[in-house]
Amino acid sequence: MEFFAAQALNGLVIGLLYALMAVGLSLIFSVLKLVNFAHGECYMMGAFVSYYLATLFGVNPILSVFLAMIAVFLLGAVIHQLFLKPIYTERVERKDEYAILITFGLGIFLQNLAMSIFGPWTKRSPDFLPGTTLLGFLTVDNNRLVVSAAAVLIVTALLIVIGKTFVGKALRAVSQDRDAAAIVGVNSQRMNLLAFGIGVALAGGAGALIGPIFLISPVMGILPGIKSFVIIVLGGMGSIKGAIIGSLLLGQIESLGSVFFLDPTRGLAYKNAFGVLLLAIVLLLRPTGLFGERHVRME
Repeated sequence: MEFFAAQALNGLVIGLLYALMAVGLSLIFSVLKLVNFAHGECYMMGAFVSYYLATLFGVNPILSVFLAMIAVFLLGAVIHQLFLKPIYTERVERKDEYAILITFGLGIFLQNLAMSIFGPWTKRSPDFLPGTTLLGFLTVDNNRLVVSAAAVLIVTALLIVIGKTFVGKALRAVSQDRDAAAIVGVNSQRMNLLAFGIGVALAGGAGALIGPIFLISPVMGILPGIKSFVIIVLGGMGSIKGAIIGSLLLGQIESLGSVFFLDPTRGLAYKNAFGVLLLAIVLLLRPTGLFGERHVRME
């Protein structure tokens, strides 16, 4: 029982980190109608910004997470203005192909830039809160508690902004009908910039939070980036609720599946395959994802 609870708790922590990344990717897709193939590299950049703020400048590790999110938001704003804004003008003809090539190329560029600046060696961020805490019969690392609380706080704040504020209503309006939103005075380009900035900032926050738990490196964003795509398809493209539930589900499947696999000695080796298997099963039963909507094309 204790072992099962420990694995479930570990899956919850990982699932919450996945949720930060997947919600950001889902927001970008919902508003801009493009998939950010550099999402994993934004996650990596957040980790390194937080690491160096805490180690070189002595910033409190928890504060460094939020400063890293601001830094990645600004990076996302620059990327949007320089490379993505032309998609929504007449300057680009094949917009889908352009978005894929630009974001994929940016991902490669950021990864190699980090390799050149930070080096290929792995690093570990300072602890958020040293020590452990006894929760019932479980001894839990304090870093994991801080990570869980911060992830819940950030996602909750985003849901409040999207659901209760004027900016959130404007983002939802652009995601539903860009032309209708423009008619009522919503600046769609501004909302595009805001959505992309917030989306990559969430990924950067996830990378910053994971620093004291796992090692960080220039290639750390590859697998989380792929899993973010799996999650948003699993939950339903553009559905933030689906991204959150899909993330938590994937975290539990990976954590428990690798332990209760038929051959325990190989469970960890197949850990990354469990998400793809889950995705295949869900899409066979519900092709639009858990919370996706079926769209009817008007002829």
